[in-house]
This record gives sequence, C-alpha cells and structure tokens, in this order.
Amino acid sequence: MATNNGLGIAISDEHLALADAVHRLVTREVPREVLRTAVDEPGAMPAFWSALAEQGLLGLHLDEAYGGQGAGLVGAAVALEAIGRSAAPGPYVSSVMASAVIAASSGEVKGKFLPGLADGTVVGGVGLEPGLCGIDDGSGSLIVHGSTAPVLGALLADVVVLGVYVAGARRWVVVDRAELTVRPDDALDVVHPLGIVVADGVCVPADRVLAGVDDDVVGAVSAVILGAEAVGVTSWCVSTAAEYATVREQFGRPIGQFQGVKHRCAQGGIALEQARAAVWDAARALDEGDDTAGYAAAVAAMIAPDAAVRGARDAIQILGGIGYTWEHDAHLYYRRALVLRGLLGRSRDCAVRVARLALQGQRREVALDLPSESERLRAEIRAELAQISELDDEAQRERLGDGGWVMPFLPRPAGRAAGPVEQVIIGEEIKRAGIVPPELGLAAWLIPAVALSGTAEQYERLVAPTLRGDIFWCQLFSEPGAGSDLASLRTEAVKVDGGWRVNGQKIWTSLGFLAEWGALLARTDPQAPKHAGITYFVVEMDSPGITIRQLKEMNGGSMFCEVFFDNVFIPDSGVVGAVNAGWSVARDTLSYERVALGKGNPIYPAVDDLLEFVRAREADPPPLARVGELVAENQTLQLLMGRAVLKQLSGVDAGVTSAVAKFLNMRFGQQVADFCHAELGASGLVDPGAGPAGIWIDHTLTTRAMTIYGGTTEVQLNVIGERMLGLPRDAAV
Repeated sequence: MATNNGLGIAISDEHLALADAVHRLVTREVPREVLRTAVDEPGAMPAFWSALAEQGLLGLHLDEAYGGQGAGLVGAAVALEAIGRSAAPGPYVSSVMASAVIAASSGEVKGKFLPGLADGTVVGGVGLEPGLCGIDDGSGSLIVHGSTAPVLGALLADVVVLGVYVAGARRWVVVDRAELTVRPDDALDVVHPLGIVVADGVCVPADRVLAGVDDDVVGAVSAVILGAEAVGVTSWCVSTAAEYATVREQFGRPIGQFQGVKHRCAQGGIALEQARAAVWDAARALDEGDDTAGYAAAVAAMIAPDAAVRGARDAIQILGGIGYTWEHDAHLYYRRALVLRGLLGRSRDCAVRVARLALQGQRREVALDLPSESERLRAEIRAELAQISELDDEAQRERLGDGGWVMPFLPRPAGRAAGPVEQVIIGEEIKRAGIVPPELGLAAWLIPAVALSGTAEQYERLVAPTLRGDIFWCQLFSEPGAGSDLASLRTEAVKVDGGWRVNGQKIWTSLGFLAEWGALLARTDPQAPKHAGITYFVVEMDSPGITIRQLKEMNGGSMFCEVFFDNVFIPDSGVVGAVNAGWSVARDTLSYERVALGKGNPIYPAVDDLLEFVRAREADPPPLARVGELVAENQTLQLLMGRAVLKQLSGVDAGVTSAVAKFLNMRFGQQVADFCHAELGASGLVDPGAGPAGIWIDHTLTTRAMTIYGGTTEVQLNVIGERMLGLPRDAAV
C-alpha cells in the first residue's frame, strides 16, 4: 500500500490522532494480500471486521447513546479516507452509510438498529437508485414491490436502507435482507461486489420508515461517506504515481524530473486537496445542521469522485505498462473510483445543482473556532482598536503602523510578535471596528524582509513610514533573462567608495513609475555560484541614472514598466542583510508573496461577478454545468485558504495547502473571464459604451497575466510536485 503523502482531511489534533490510529490499524489488518484475496474470493466477510468494531470505527460518527463514539461525520470522513486508501474489501462503507442515514431520522428506529450497526453485530447496506414502489396500507406501513440496483453492501448486509416511491414521492425505509431477494451483480468493482435487490410484496412496518429523511438528506450523507472514500482512493493513486515517478528511470534520470510527468502528478495532488476540503466542509455542515449543508454536499459530490477517477487514470498512465496489468492494484482503485462516481450521480447534474444553489444565494465560509482562553486577548484588542477607530484617518494610520497592527506577525516594533490566533483576532477586530488599514501594495511582500534583515536606520527611515502608508514601493527582481528563475539575474552592482554602482535592466516592475522606493536584487560577485553572490538593496527610484519606461499591455493599459540602471549609485546604507547573502533575504520576501497572493485580487473577476453575469442573461442562460464547476472551484479555493489558517492555528504546516490555494487563485479569475466573454459571442467583440461587453473584453485580456506573474503556473506545479509529493527536482543544466 502506498504511503500517505503527509496531508489529509484531518486538521485538529484529535482528528490527526484518529487518522494516524486508523492508518496503523489498516496497515496491520489490511495488507495487500487481503486485497488480492478479495479479488479471487469476492463477497466474503473480511477477517478484519472484528478489529474495526473493537476500535469503534463502525460507530465512530454515532452518538454515544447508541454505542457510538460521538465523532460525527467529520470523524467518519477522517477514518474513511484512511480505509479508502487501502481499498479495504467488505461492507465497511455501506454499513457506515446505512447507520448515518438512520441516525438522521427521528423516532425509535435509531434505537432499534444503531447499536448493532455500531458494534458490528449488524451489517448495513444502502440502495440509492430508484426501482422500488410502495403502497401505504393505511396504517403507515408500506407494501413494497420492484427491484433496484446497484445496492452497496447488499450481499453481506443484515439490513438494507432503500428508497421507495409512494404516490410519486420517495420515502426511505429499513428492510431486513431476509425479506428480500438479493443476487450478485456482475459489477465493475471486483473487490466490492454490488447487489440486485428484489422486493415482492414486502411489508415494511411504520416504525421502519425513516421519518425526517428525504432524498436531500440521503444525498448529502452519501456525498460525505462515498466522497471520503473517494478521497482515500485518490490519495493512494497520487502517492503511488509519485513514488513510482521518483524511482523509475528513463533516459538516465527519474521520470518524475520530466515536466510532463511532474505536472500530471501535481495536478492530481491539487485535485486531491480540493476533494479533501470539499468533503471536510460537507461533513462539518451536516454535523452542525447548517442550512447550507446541501450546497456543501453538492460541491463534494461533484469534486471528490471526479478527483478519484482522474487520479486513478493518471496513476495508470504514469505506471505505464505495469499499471495496465491485472496483477497491479491500480485497476482495482480505478474500478472503485468509477463505482463511487456512478453511485453519486453524473458530475454535470451535481454541477447544475451547485450552480442553482449559488444563484439562490447559497455560500459557505470557514468558521474559525478559536480557543476559549483567547477571549481575554480579544477584549484587550477590541478596546485598543476602539480608541483608534475614533481618530481621524491620518492619525489612525499612524497609530496602526507604529502599534504593529498592520503586520502583527512581525517582531516588535514593526509588528506585535503575534501568533496565529492573535493574528486572526486582530484581523477580525479591525474589520469589526470599521478601520481601514494603510494600503501597502507590494510593500506587504517586501517590508517583512527589510524589517527582519535590515538595520535600525532602515527601520526608522523606511519600515516605520511604510507601515503608516507613507511610502509606495516597487519590486525590482525580474529581468528579461530572469523571470521565474531569479537566480539567473545579471544586473550587476560593483563596490565603490561609500557604496555600489549598479548597471542593468529590470522588467515587469509593477507600478514602478509611481514608486518612491524599490527593493532590488543585483549580482555583487559574478564568480560565486548561481544562488550566491547576490545582494539585496533598497534604492530611491528618483536616483540619478534610473530610467523608467512604461510598458503598454495587451489591454491597452500600463501597470508594468521596465527600469534601466545606468551607473546608479546606492550607498552602503542601502544594503539589506549581508553582502552576497541577498538570496536568503529575497527568499523570505517571496515566501511572504505566496501567502499574500493566496488572498485574492479585487481587480480581477470573482464568483460574484460570474453569478451576476448569469442572472443578467436569464433569456439566454449560459450552461449551468460549467457555471457550477466554476462555483465549486471557487468554493474549494476559499476552503483551502480557510484550512490553511486552521492548520496554522493547530500548529500544522500549511505550506502545501497555501501553495495549492495560490495555484487555484491564479487561474480562477482567468477562467471566469474566459467563460463569460465566450458566452457573449459576437456581441463581446465591440465595446458599445454600455452593457457587459467592454467589461469582459477588458477582463479576458487583463487576466492573461494572472498565470504569469508571481511565478507561472508551470513553476507552481513544479513547486507543488516537489514539496507535496516529494518528486525529484529538475535535473541541473
């Protein structure tokens, strides 16, 4: 079994411990031999069933009153991911799903079935497809006829949860398997055989009809349970592909160094993180009884099974010929992924549901549950900010900058040395107080490096005024021959008496023609290795010898410029950090940039713009399936950013989650612009001065830059592949 890639649905300490415990149990009880035996002997009750029961995994999500562990569906999802990673045979998934559906009902039926399902003495199955019809006999009991397939877990179940159409509406019931005719289906999944269930005048007593359970409830529960298993399947596929790409050599090097393979693996890792976020959120929504649970479940049902199918296909592709053999396990995971997708319904139907709910105003944000002991800190912060909110704008900016409120994560005096919890509280309370912090622009990414590595003089002259919003900055990193590969820069700084003489050219400098100061990388030791011999400078943009030329972009505007240095003098006081150690300072700057870019950019189209566009075209509506796909993509992006914060609050490394969020953020506005402009057809070719054409013409041109600046998508895929999946770095040239 492939190892986990170090990430998972779990975030909290409790859930991380649960994931680790289940992973150890699965490693011990479900080795590969068990899976291969199930291929030859499908439909047998697995020997590890008692171990699952003893560990409380069968009733993990159920209330303690019914013999469960009280961990809710989030806990169940954490366990299901670990078990899904092993493709464990047997009725675990169906039994958990049956008990979760029954637990959503009201009445005595819960007490009748849940204790047995929790301790493993009763095995559950679930049929999601139509085919059964019933007649109410007048007492609340149903007489059921018909057949339905496929039914998950039917061959091993003691009780089966089924949907029965009564007078055109579907009602959900619990039926003893002994009252049904069950036969195996020659199914796609050779490890988890499905069943065909036939009911011939079966009487279902009124106390076995699940009150309060409808199609929406069953669909939401299914999205979480089957979606969590799909996440486990995806995790195995992504890990297996990455591990193979790391060791398999072709043309004298690991195939994981080839960008095509690395990017395929990275895209699988991105889809995996999206699926984890979507299933986690749907489980939380159901546990909380939130009104948006249906929306969250629809996103999960759309995202998770497709991620599993894609992950399995990509794994087979990367494994090559061996992945296509019966002996390799890859086809078993592919089969399982296809079954999960089929059980949850067509992706386009889920996408249409997401679109419709979003157009009705459905939206979910990640709630940050802070420790109770933080309330005292919140009260102190609120009181101080209340005083600041009463000042005029200029005085507010001064108090915010000098008080460390603008970048509270920095050490004092620039910040407040605030940990993750305090940072969250400060952000919430600044918004609550109606305070608008100084707009720093690029300085939000540059100033931390100067504050951490600069001198006391640089702090007083540059950092403090910038935090008050008094200095506007630009970043002088990229060159014509050094874009994403910054270490290849050629701008040179030569030591002279009292300072340095700089010659060279920078390009793609955002708003450099407006900036008062710039952060500059220049080579100070041309004989040193590529990443050495670079020094970090700060330079006044009106210095003699600096020439700035604005670049006209494809949209007709000018945000970027190129900057020429012709024998420009920078005094020694302009060096940040040590001479020839500027790469480490720049790396700190770039790390801040990645975090900042993940927060979105208000100048590019967002999901609200997409929904407004769709509502305005009621007479000629765009395809809702594609709208739903974009809405779901945005939802997972928001969830990933929220999960990154929660991970930081829990002390878990959030670097990979943030990198995935940044990648999705880079392309989202571009996708929205492309879609909306294409929907305009010929009317989007000319700006008549009124209507949406001009807006979307500008957006579709402007957003081309999103996947270039800040590190191209190709570079970001390399980063994700190497950091998330452990793929080998590109071969040195």
